[in-house]
Amino acid sequence: MDNKKTSTDVILIGAGIMSATLGTLLKELSPDLNITVFEKLDQAGAESSNVWNNAGTGHAALCELNYTTENEDGSLDISKALTINEQFEVSKQFWSYLVNNDKIDNPSKFIRSLPHMSWVTGADNVNFLKKRFNALTESPLFKGMEYTEDADTLKEWIPLMMKERRLTEEVAATKVDDGTDVNFGALTEKLLENLTNQGVSINFQHDVEDLKRLDNGAWEVKVTNNRDGAIEYHTAKHVFIGAGGGALPLLQKTNIPQSKQVGGFPVSGLFLVTKNKDVVAKHRAKVYGKAAVGAPPMSVPHLDTRFIEEEEALFFGPFAGFSPKFLKTGSNLDLIGSVKPNNVLTMLASGAKNLSLTKYLVEQLMLSKEERMEELRAFIPTANEDDWDIVVAGQRVQVIKDTETEKGKLQFGTEVITSDDGSISALLGASPGASIAISVMLEVIQKCFPEEYEGWEAKIAEMIPSYGQSLAQNEDLLQEMRQASEKALKL
Repeated sequence: MDNKKTSTDVILIGAGIMSATLGTLLKELSPDLNITVFEKLDQAGAESSNVWNNAGTGHAALCELNYTTENEDGSLDISKALTINEQFEVSKQFWSYLVNNDKIDNPSKFIRSLPHMSWVTGADNVNFLKKRFNALTESPLFKGMEYTEDADTLKEWIPLMMKERRLTEEVAATKVDDGTDVNFGALTEKLLENLTNQGVSINFQHDVEDLKRLDNGAWEVKVTNNRDGAIEYHTAKHVFIGAGGGALPLLQKTNIPQSKQVGGFPVSGLFLVTKNKDVVAKHRAKVYGKAAVGAPPMSVPHLDTRFIEEEEALFFGPFAGFSPKFLKTGSNLDLIGSVKPNNVLTMLASGAKNLSLTKYLVEQLMLSKEERMEELRAFIPTANEDDWDIVVAGQRVQVIKDTETEKGKLQFGTEVITSDDGSISALLGASPGASIAISVMLEVIQKCFPEEYEGWEAKIAEMIPSYGQSLAQNEDLLQEMRQASEKALKL
């Protein structure tokens, strides 16, 4: 039997939030584009985008302390917080456009309003939080943030966390009422349903095995149809690798220069979860603490209200785990298979510089449930072990790469790697990830479609009314955009 061969304009690898977002943007900008999606699993958004595999925080730097860093002179760098907050506003604008134009419906299925809070204990951390509050609230983006060190106020904000708490040291918290909980898995499904209605071919149980550059500049993608074992070959002018932890191995197969000296380190997460309605009813917020000394930024402890299939639950974590797999459904050979002659020194350099991270991971892996409960009780003093179960969350692959100033730097964040000619891109890394997907994918489009981009800007401005303007410097526009998003998304 002859192998199936097709040609299309754009191939998206992975049916998660990133591919769904890029495909949606492209079809709005150029409805005639032929787009094909390949996903090795049998459903959309089943890995990193899945509601059980992430914290569901609409990352806007409202509560995440690691998005503001303290300089050696004691001042704070809030630039990352400002950028991420504005990027999340862009996401809300685009989702609002889709709702208002009947592209997706029932926004409450994927986004809910929920207070975002930061919580710290100890004099040094309280001082840091107060400085953070003072610095952020100078910007219109954070104007609604509240700060308190008052125990009675904290009992109103977080009654479950304050019940039977012995205040032996200083405590403080900030609160922003217009934070969000986002089910990115549900949003992914809605975006892909909209794409299907526009003729986009979405192929589940199709595993991408290899990518090869053809003489005409197009990419040939070798795919195994896991339904019948058939080998297929598909060509496209543009390819986007949005396969979560599986993106790095596929990027390496491209052999583009940008894929060299790049590695990845997989970290899994575990959460304690309760659905006990009596417990859940006493806490309604996402409360982020401060990472322990030596812990990586993605380990910031937080106690989150989640909305999962119309049922509320509380998540606490993450506790770090380790698996050599790059995806929950991946192979135990993923990590060792990603080590190549061109990145082995990069990986070794990173390992030598991150011994404290290795020590932290080993300590986390050795924790018993009771020891995890003790960490939870730092947040909920009355937590009962019988109410809480351990859930394994998604795999994250942290990027390791050489920079101009450092070899083997371990990156914590979201990164897009694109070929010089823009014909292929891959998204690597972790949070803020899905929350800023629209801003990230617009960057991809600008790099990959430079000739068309200028002609698309009017449509982009229609979808994202603040496009090309700074919300941080235009308070009236910011309020107008927020009110419009709240109305469309029913926040």
